[in-house]
Amino acid sequence: MSSGGFDLNALMKQAQEMQAQVQKLQEEAGNELVTATAGGGMVKVTATAAGEIKQIEIDPKAIDPSDPELLADLVTAAVNEALRNGQSLLASKLGEAMPPGLGGLLPGM
Repeated sequence: MSSGGFDLNALMKQAQEMQAQVQKLQEEAGNELVTATAGGGMVKVTATAAGEIKQIEIDPKAIDPSDPELLADLVTAAVNEALRNGQSLLASKLGEAMPPGLGGLLPGM
C-alpha cells in the first residue's frame, strides 16, 4: 500500500469535528433571532434561526372583524418569511463553517 493512500482515520476525525461544529451552530441558532413583517409592518414575527416562533405582534389596525382572512394571510406571510430568514441565516453560518465543497453534501444545504 502506498503512503499517498486514503486515510480513513483522518477522514473520520474530520467528519466528527464537522459534526460537532454543526451541532454547536444549531444550538447557537436557538439564540439567533430573526424578524419579518407583512402588511407594511402591521404584523411582525420574531423567530429563532432554529425555527421557533418567539413573538407575534399585530397592529390593531390589522384587525378587521369583517375580513379575518386578511389578518390570517398577514400572519402566515410574516411567519413564513421569518422562518425563511432563519433558515438562510443558519445555512450561511453552516456554509462558513464547512470546508469548500462539503456544504452540498449536507441535507438541506
